[in-house]
Amino acid sequence: QVQLVESGGGLVQPGGSLRLSCAASVSLVGFNYMSWYRQAPGKQRDLVATITSGGNTNYADSVKGRFTISRDNAKNTLYLQMNSLKPEDTAVYFCAATNAWHYWGQGTQVTVSS
Repeated sequence: QVQLVESGGGLVQPGGSLRLSCAASVSLVGFNYMSWYRQAPGKQRDLVATITSGGNTNYADSVKGRFTISRDNAKNTLYLQMNSLKPEDTAVYFCAATNAWHYWGQGTQVTVSS
């Protein structure tokens, strides 16, 4: 059974930083790619960033240059470093892992407000 547990969310002022973590119950090596999504109130869930098993990364235009996705296979953990945060980054952030199936974490709230 694959479990993904996010942590690291919270309240931060505009311009601040947060690092989200996603701890997996299994090795990350078996996943073709891992991703971060976010969902703001009343909006659809959007893809934020993806990292492949080979380490290639892709980002939504809205976060390019501010967010960095990374993975530590030894710790079975996915990260999202978020810098220069804006109020529009406020959302619940979900990690996801994909092989033949797609697995979701439960989400962690990020609020950017002064």
